[in-house]
Amino acid sequence: MTKWLNEINWDEQGLVPVIAQDAVSGEVLMFAWMNREALEKTVQLGEVVYWSRSRRKLWHKGEESGHTQKVVEIRKDCDDDVILLRVEQVGEIACHTGRRSCFFNRLDGEAWQAVDPVLKDPKEIYK
Repeated sequence: MTKWLNEINWDEQGLVPVIAQDAVSGEVLMFAWMNREALEKTVQLGEVVYWSRSRRKLWHKGEESGHTQKVVEIRKDCDDDVILLRVEQVGEIACHTGRRSCFFNRLDGEAWQAVDPVLKDPKEIYK
């Protein structure tokens, strides 16, 4: 029943990189990792579950903030080693910094500049 999981080229740590993209706008919201269990739970729940490398545990996106990601579609690349999640971002905030996307820093000359606004102070999001 989980034959499709065996078709993923997991890295040596049993992980696969994952890109979360807004299903309507196409905006890239974030990058994270999944292990086999995270991908399986994501399919079962219809909401995204990642693997937190720093905490070494499953992380149901939005478990603290309420900013969950509802799965619209799951794709894999031609080498079977990257997952693309097309999602509906609940609450409009994907980044722990309170921004819409984690990709808010743009290289301007030789310096990185934050170019997207904070939509909500992280202190109000994470208690």
